[in-house]
Amino acid sequence: MINIHLRAGTSRRRQPCRSPRVLLALAVTAAASPVLANNILEEIVVTSSRVPMALREVGTSISLLTADDIQQRGFLALPEILRTQPSVAVSNTGGVGKTTTVRIRGEEGYRTMVLLDGIDMGDPSGTQVSPRLDHLLSAGIDRIEILRGPQGLAYGADAGGVINMRSEAPDDGFGGRASAETGRFGTTQLSGSVGADLGYADLLVSASQLDSDGFNARTTDSVNPDDDGYENTSLHARAGWDVTDTLRLEAVIRSIEGEAEFDGCFNASFSTTHDCVNDYQQDSWIVRADIETGPVKHQASYTESDTERNSFSDGDFSFGAEGKLKRLSYVGQWQVMDTTALVFGFDQRTEAIDDGNLDRDRDQTGFFAEYQGRFNQLTLTAGVRYDDNDDFGDFSTYRVSAAYVIPLVNSDLKFKGAYGTGFRAPSLFEISYNSGPFASPPASGTQLVEETSKGYDLGVTWARDNGAYVELTWFVQSVDDLIEFDLIAYSGYLQSRGETDSRGVELAGRLPLPAGFEFVGNYTWNDTETPTGEQRLRRPEQLLNLSLNYQAMDSRVLLGLNLRSSRDAIDIGSVALDDYTVVDINASYRFAQGMTAFLRLENALGEDYEEVISYNVAGASAYAGIRLEF
Repeated sequence: MINIHLRAGTSRRRQPCRSPRVLLALAVTAAASPVLANNILEEIVVTSSRVPMALREVGTSISLLTADDIQQRGFLALPEILRTQPSVAVSNTGGVGKTTTVRIRGEEGYRTMVLLDGIDMGDPSGTQVSPRLDHLLSAGIDRIEILRGPQGLAYGADAGGVINMRSEAPDDGFGGRASAETGRFGTTQLSGSVGADLGYADLLVSASQLDSDGFNARTTDSVNPDDDGYENTSLHARAGWDVTDTLRLEAVIRSIEGEAEFDGCFNASFSTTHDCVNDYQQDSWIVRADIETGPVKHQASYTESDTERNSFSDGDFSFGAEGKLKRLSYVGQWQVMDTTALVFGFDQRTEAIDDGNLDRDRDQTGFFAEYQGRFNQLTLTAGVRYDDNDDFGDFSTYRVSAAYVIPLVNSDLKFKGAYGTGFRAPSLFEISYNSGPFASPPASGTQLVEETSKGYDLGVTWARDNGAYVELTWFVQSVDDLIEFDLIAYSGYLQSRGETDSRGVELAGRLPLPAGFEFVGNYTWNDTETPTGEQRLRRPEQLLNLSLNYQAMDSRVLLGLNLRSSRDAIDIGSVALDDYTVVDINASYRFAQGMTAFLRLENALGEDYEEVISYNVAGASAYAGIRLEF
């Protein structure tokens, strides 16, 4: 039996799980506390096949972050939250709001799809269609699922996998929250939300404002160095209407404005300057309908995202680009019988870029179907996807997975395995750059073709009913015909013939301890190789995250001691990057009903290191604030 905790505000009805509203609640709110109250294998996830499934039935690799996990860690920038998870490495270039790359299992950030409330957060105005995680804050994020590995089947995604996020939901009746915090580098953040759930309709509006003076972003800015600040204003609204017991309509809008100062750009005379500013704005929306017709459930959605980026050097405009992303999507789930289901759907995606010289767009349409069979403790899935790209024709990808659970006394033992494939067509910018006036040999003579990826993972999980678990996963994946910019001659985009590999081990676990303590940790060993046998840049071979958490006074007091470590990474020219170990401390105290004070020490021991050559990181930093709920 699946034991599910429905978060307040996600559903006021007590109906069978056939209602689209209830299905949505199950999908996004099953994990509701930092210390799991039940077996982790009973957690409900949606990211593997785009439909709700218990983790015991999922053969792919997924990690979860709940609202309490996010709130307790407290980091303002979303990438700092993500880097606490297995196989997630982050490269930051000088503080919050600066260019940040999140790599899953060693793959570039643009090979990972990022979704927020179903909105594709990709930005086609850049060199690749890439999520701008440096402009995503953690405020208002309620749940994160990270699907690791080549996952082209349900999403058309590439080798990096999928990061699927859900915003907070309104409480029953009327309610809201507000928080304010301040800390080092002149950093302040104000955030809040207000919403209502009337049973048949719900609405929530949230906003956050972050301002930071920052610090000197680059070590090369050594003559009269200045601080490089950042400002971010994010607005989010979500509304839903239960038209009938079998039909739910939902709409989401989001607006992000970010302004980041940075170092190392070029001015009008092509000289290096450290007076650089990047303005970023992304406006996105989605409309969605969930409907049930007998044994078949349907979800249809349409989303648009408009992005504008402008860069300035020495106060003068230097570069700008606009991007547009449109996506029409449908997912169906047919429960053929109790033990058999079919998931099917399609996506039509249009991406466009206009930077003043390049003005292009293209479509890609994909169809997919997946069989899901349940045989006692064994779950098997097998699916195929067909995509048609305007520039590169048609491609077929597939995925198979298996999960087998052995019930034990007060625990379960799960064996899992998955094999999947994916592809990425060269971006509009990559194609146009190589055929444009700035390209030179050898890139100008390179005819780019699509990248293809494949990979598998095998794992075992032991999970107890008290929330303790240990998971061990072995993964191997590769990208054929990898496209990268020529960092030697700067001629344009080159394509590596052969396989670019990534393999490794992920170990993760949680152990509740007596007297309110809890131990959480994960370790990743990741070996990456280019076709010529060299280590790939900025991919640590070893990542470690350890946390010791403490609760007291009926959870009024929360304390956390967190350690993260990175080892054996290199940068351009095979220069060894610093090994480092960072300690963070967080504490909170609920001193009255709905009123909580919190304190956070980041890099408490003042570790000095570089994640990217010549870019500084923040030293020891303290932040404090108050959170109100009503």
